[in-house]
Amino acid sequence: MNDGIVWLASYPKSGNTWLRLFLRNLTEDRSEPADINALDDGSIASARLWLDEVLGFDTADLCDDEAERLRPHIYRWTARHETAATPACRKIHDACVATADGEPLTGLGATRAVLYIVRNPLDVAVSAAEHWGCSLDQAIACMGDARFATPGAGRGLSLQVRQRLLSWSAHVASWCDAPGLAREVLRYEDMLAQPLPTFGRAAALLGLPTAAPQLARALQHSRFDELARQEAAAGFRERSAAAPRFFRQGRSGAWRQRLNAVQAARVVADHGPTMRRFGYLDAHGNPS
Repeated sequence: MNDGIVWLASYPKSGNTWLRLFLRNLTEDRSEPADINALDDGSIASARLWLDEVLGFDTADLCDDEAERLRPHIYRWTARHETAATPACRKIHDACVATADGEPLTGLGATRAVLYIVRNPLDVAVSAAEHWGCSLDQAIACMGDARFATPGAGRGLSLQVRQRLLSWSAHVASWCDAPGLAREVLRYEDMLAQPLPTFGRAAALLGLPTAAPQLARALQHSRFDELARQEAAAGFRERSAAAPRFFRQGRSGAWRQRLNAVQAARVVADHGPTMRRFGYLDAHGNPS
């Protein structure tokens, strides 16, 4: 496998951190679960600290577009200089967009492969509302906004630069249909229902162990109740300040208890074609 960054890509609250912790446990293959607060898989792609360290000056001095235009160069530099002993996995929530210069945000020649996680947007809306500290209606509106980006305006200087998420549907299409990428698309629901083959595909793409005993041990160490236990005991440094906890429920279908009929219908109206593509709607257009 060529050198480069493996992007762990997803819309927020779709299982990205769960996948990262699984990969950490699989790589270490220890008798005890990895510490959720000791993830050493690098910064999220939008982290100012990472960008500033490579650039040698503060991105706070740049406008959003200026910072974005530099990001492909930063990722190329990282791909050339990081060790290739293990896959250089990096979390990213940005959509797979082009900069103002017309270059892919992730940088031409910087990407080794992509693991993209897709999750039912009905459930994403519920998790995102808590994570963002907003109402369900606001979360649904953001997910349907083709120009949606975080961090939002008026919140002061963030630890991350702007992330253009686009709408949920556009985000999914940007990664799943981008040409020329070595890619595996994992459904969050399959990660729950069929963990061994689903996580096994992720491990295979990265050239990591795929033997059933090692996969099963890593999955055991990455169980939701174990992650929630660790967070309850020591907190989780990646938790949003707007949310009381990061590891909420770790299941699918919670939207049925949280969204009313109007809210669910709006999500389907906004994202029906993409939901149908990934099996979230039945033949009659009803959530499945």
